[in-house]
Amino acid sequence: MKKGNLKYKFISCGSVAIFLFVWYLITDGLHLFPSNTFPSPIKVFYAFINKLTVKNPDGGTIFTHLIASLSVVLYGYGLGIVIGIPLGLFMGWYRKADLIVKPLFDLIRPIPPVGWIPIMILWLGIGITAKSAVIFISAVTPCIINSYTGVKQTSKVHVWVAQTFGASNWYTFMKVGIPSALPMVFTGLKVSLGASWMALVAAEMLASTKGLGYMIQMNRMVGKADNIIVGMIVIAIVGAVLTYILERLEKQFVKGRHM
Repeated sequence: MKKGNLKYKFISCGSVAIFLFVWYLITDGLHLFPSNTFPSPIKVFYAFINKLTVKNPDGGTIFTHLIASLSVVLYGYGLGIVIGIPLGLFMGWYRKADLIVKPLFDLIRPIPPVGWIPIMILWLGIGITAKSAVIFISAVTPCIINSYTGVKQTSKVHVWVAQTFGASNWYTFMKVGIPSALPMVFTGLKVSLGASWMALVAAEMLASTKGLGYMIQMNRMVGKADNIIVGMIVIAIVGAVLTYILERLEKQFVKGRHM
């Protein structure tokens, strides 16, 4: 590891340590807030350990809820990627595809993902299919927008050079357009991931029987703030891990990208 990278790692760890110290200071240290509404990091830590094996009051351990949420997120997110990225690339490269799809997409895009929850529950019930459909809508929109923008920013000079050497439009799209769009594509993947988690938690709070959102909602109803924060922290950690994986993939696939 380079010396500069090590320095930034220490700075990042230091900022987390300061945050935890301030949190402890205003709770257990100075008692500025009631422990039942704003628990200290120590109490949250013990709640996390307890939640690894105890199912009450929400009917599941932290792993039960995490696996339920991950299965829904990855299903809807994966479908959003598979459809959104190719669709955005084709819309950006082929004018006919843009003319056909963009008007409908522009009508649907302003609707917030949580706005789809009631109708999805009505159509599909409260099972995994409804939640995955909401997450799909959350994920597909950023994928389309960023893929579309990325391929639109392809250098005209690179396209001209490819055409000069006799490359077909399809070959130019595959060898010039898509590689040029990859940085924006990966940006869309990361934005979609965050949007998927937000939609999932909202969907699970409204209609679910398990999952991290359901866990947070059930503990809110019984006033267990420590378990609520545990659920939030687990979401944050899993989101950070998935984002890190995407960044590593970006480093591997996007040429000239140094992170």
